Amino acid sequence: MKTLLQFLARYSILLLFLLLETVAFILIVRHNRYQQSAVFSSANRVSAGIYQMSSSVAGYFNLKQQNDALTAENEALLNRVSTLENRLEKYEEDSATAYVFADRDISFTAAKVINSSTDQQRNYLTLNKGSRDGLYPDMGVVCQDGVVGIVSAVSERFAVVIPVLNPLLSISCKFKKNGYPGSLQWSGRDYRYAELKDVARHIQVEEGDTIVTSGLSEVFAESMPVGIVDKAELTESDAYYRIRVRLGVDFKNLRYVSVMENKTAKERRQLQQEAFK
Repeated sequence: MKTLLQFLARYSILLLFLLLETVAFILIVRHNRYQQSAVFSSANRVSAGIYQMSSSVAGYFNLKQQNDALTAENEALLNRVSTLENRLEKYEEDSATAYVFADRDISFTAAKVINSSTDQQRNYLTLNKGSRDGLYPDMGVVCQDGVVGIVSAVSERFAVVIPVLNPLLSISCKFKKNGYPGSLQWSGRDYRYAELKDVARHIQVEEGDTIVTSGLSEVFAESMPVGIVDKAELTESDAYYRIRVRLGVDFKNLRYVSVMENKTAKERRQLQQEAFK
């Protein structure tokens, strides 16, 4: 108490000066609008700065909680994306079997292409289905855009397909408009095109004509899409056309196929073999 009284006595003049200055400042602000406005504006800026600093400090201490919430949200979004991708993949796989036939002797098994080539002289495809899924050699392979190839070999879980992009494969086809037959074979150059052979010069061929399977083989059903005529050439000395067919299947982007089983094929082959013994 004594120390406080000594402090007040020592600085009494200074304290009286500060008190009078404060009273004068209050009187000036209270009775003058301009000074009042200036003081309030400055006070608001100071208050805003203090509030902003307080908010920043509080936000800093809440960063961990916010990061945890964002991490949980990202995890939920990733799981949702994964689920949607799986659904999309299943949809694409199902769409590969988008063929409707009245023939109940034909069935399809959906498969995914896990390896393929388009730039080799003899190209092959590998599927993720095999003998345990009911696949066996000589089954036809198609997709929603048309004919893909024929199963060459199978293991328990995989199958190798000779596609249209292989000169070893020849497919019996016909013109959709008139049913005239021809033989489709790849020339070994461009993955987008194949050649239709054995079409006589008296047949009217035009660019844009649709080529489909003939049904003369037990491998493919009749009238399955193959492609369209891209170019047809014929000179005076030619007995047959030189026809380039633009294939319906985009082999570079081929992901899903359907392996076609003709349930009467074995019976048909067996009968033919017995007839020519």
